Amino acid sequence: MIVCIAEKPSVARDIADVLGAREKKDGYIEGNGYQVTWTFGHLCTLKEPHEYTPDWKSWRLEYLPMIPPRFGIKLISNPTYERQFHVIEGLMQKADMIINCGDAGQEGELIQRWVMQKAGARCPVKRLWISSLTEEAIREGFAKLRDASDFQPLYEAGLSRAIGDWLLGMNATRLYTMKYGQNRQVLSIGRVQTPTLALIVNRQLEIENFVPKQYWVLNTVYRDTTFSALIRKSDEELALEAEKQKEAIVAGKKPKKEEENRGIDPITDRERGEELLRQIKDAPFTVTSVTKKEGKEAPPRLFDLTSLQVECNKKFAYSADDTLKAIQSLYEKKITTYPRVDTTFLSDDIYPKCPNILKGLRDYTVLTAPLDGKTLPKSKKVFDNSKVTDHHAIIPTGQAAMNLTDMERRVFDLIARRFIAVFYPDCKFSTTTVIGEVKKNVASALFPTENGEAEAEAIEFKTSGRQILEPGWRVVFNQNTTNAAADADDKDTDEDNKVLPAFVKGESGPHVPDLVEKWTQPPRPYTEATLLRAMETAGKLVDNDELRDALKENGIGRPSTRAAIIETLFKRNYIRKEKKNLIATPTGVELIQMIREELLKSAELTGIWEKKLREIEKRTYNAGQFLEELKQMVKEIVATVMADRSNRRITVQAPPAPKQAAAKSPAAADKPKKEPRKRTSKKATQAASAAEQPQVQVQVAPQPSTDIVGQPCPLCGKGVIIKGKTAYGCSEWRNGCTFRKPFE
Repeated sequence: MIVCIAEKPSVARDIADVLGAREKKDGYIEGNGYQVTWTFGHLCTLKEPHEYTPDWKSWRLEYLPMIPPRFGIKLISNPTYERQFHVIEGLMQKADMIINCGDAGQEGELIQRWVMQKAGARCPVKRLWISSLTEEAIREGFAKLRDASDFQPLYEAGLSRAIGDWLLGMNATRLYTMKYGQNRQVLSIGRVQTPTLALIVNRQLEIENFVPKQYWVLNTVYRDTTFSALIRKSDEELALEAEKQKEAIVAGKKPKKEEENRGIDPITDRERGEELLRQIKDAPFTVTSVTKKEGKEAPPRLFDLTSLQVECNKKFAYSADDTLKAIQSLYEKKITTYPRVDTTFLSDDIYPKCPNILKGLRDYTVLTAPLDGKTLPKSKKVFDNSKVTDHHAIIPTGQAAMNLTDMERRVFDLIARRFIAVFYPDCKFSTTTVIGEVKKNVASALFPTENGEAEAEAIEFKTSGRQILEPGWRVVFNQNTTNAAADADDKDTDEDNKVLPAFVKGESGPHVPDLVEKWTQPPRPYTEATLLRAMETAGKLVDNDELRDALKENGIGRPSTRAAIIETLFKRNYIRKEKKNLIATPTGVELIQMIREELLKSAELTGIWEKKLREIEKRTYNAGQFLEELKQMVKEIVATVMADRSNRRITVQAPPAPKQAAAKSPAAADKPKKEPRKRTSKKATQAASAAEQPQVQVQVAPQPSTDIVGQPCPLCGKGVIIKGKTAYGCSEWRNGCTFRKPFE
């Protein structure tokens, strides 16, 4: 008998249907020579400290660091889990072959391997590796079963991650709780969660300590068009540009051509600004240069998990966790492919399937009709085997999208349109840049430049505009003026896309100059969207796709775990949300300030560790070496903290009581209800890195309909409808949109 083991009951049923197994048994489905069984996600976990030695049950500094000579696994204490495991154990003991049908990823591999180890499986093991749950994909996967040994590095990477999180989490949590927590609250420390918290705290402190500086901008209006005076770049700006150039070269991009650093020095005092204004007020404006450059803009990339979470947060204010649950549900409904991916590319073998996938998108026939019957373009920006390892980008399967929730429908719509758009032509546009000058009517020796030199006799002004010549892929998104993949908060978008009048070099005429007062602005607080990007690129906020791909190797966390990390920070009361902004609580701030060991809180340094885990997957790095380095790091951290003779303490704040229970996620349908855990030690229970916080059950008040959420704003047409506390509003409210609709 061949035993197939899936990660949840719904997936097991899909596999059983394809295999012809129809007879339902207690904990499995049998038929046609197969027994298809399932787990409920993790059935096993690493042992707790006291299960290695009784002394470790007590939280005492002298017992640190806790480093077991050999790590062991145990069944999670849950009657439902235990009952199902015994079913699995019985099947595996009698099996002729086992087929691992777990999710095709690092975590899925670890889950099933632990179960097989605990069950004492001895027969040959094969691996089902698929990217969707359609009948075609399952049949194709069973026709191409792979040896379990092919995935040994994947398992070793997952095991190294689990052991690493145990070593750092258990030791650092106990260490900081006992040393600085006043014995009032567990101070949770994690290999990924702490650097993530540090990103938020450091940004918050940067904002709080920001001192705004006043400056002035010299503008002039000529032929109803606003021109701005060219400003000479500072040494700091030039250094930053040089750094970006280096990163672009590393990413394989062609470096930008260096431009002459022209213009006036920044205007930092009103007196000088008013003098410049007086000098050009009565002089004519002359156009000195008109350049028109045509360009092409490729369709936005397909989605990986992080970019999908970012887009959903921007457009619909969905949390990363909500988006993950929605896309997981779409995957289990066979509507989209495997979601926990970190690539935006497709492999070449997907190309022949694309026409049928497009035909399956019946709700998008208006958009797919122009592609019907034509040979689809095969761009290297979409299909590239070298950029795909285990899984390709998230795309539709071509199955009918039926019985979707509002959230699932919106998420699917984003995925479907991105997929359609990559087969459309590039958007063609023209960019016009106009340079003009105004000669000063008096000498300006009174106001020398920062270098002590006299300012030029004329002040140069610049404006630019963009005109869409052929919308190309933009018609898929029903927008012609903004990039569908661009940041919705980019204030310069409208300015860059304005259409200019026809200017001719040499023309001259009157103008109306003006001096505009401005203040430097602090950096913006993190939202979930920007935090996900920062986690992906080790703290660097990067918008360019190619550069972001180059930095992904050093990202912190994995696409599949980042949402859970953010949720953990909320549960620990380390962060809270103000509208869309993530704000660190006093406890979170003090914790990061208390930690002096950079390895614990540096996104970049933690990213290096994450890179090593990925290299273990690729067989370019040794798992044993990774764990030895981690053990040494833990020893050094313990020694450093123990040597601290200061009397530092962290202020402990209780988390606010939840106002209402969270809505049940679509992904929770197959999970059994959790039964109460057996109580061991209160502190041990609190400190367990994988332990979930108890949820307070309260009655949920009826909520107003959210049918209009996500729809285009009827007033400005740029933003989408979002839900506030008392009314619906527009996502562009910061930019002046006044649309408001109270709840009925």
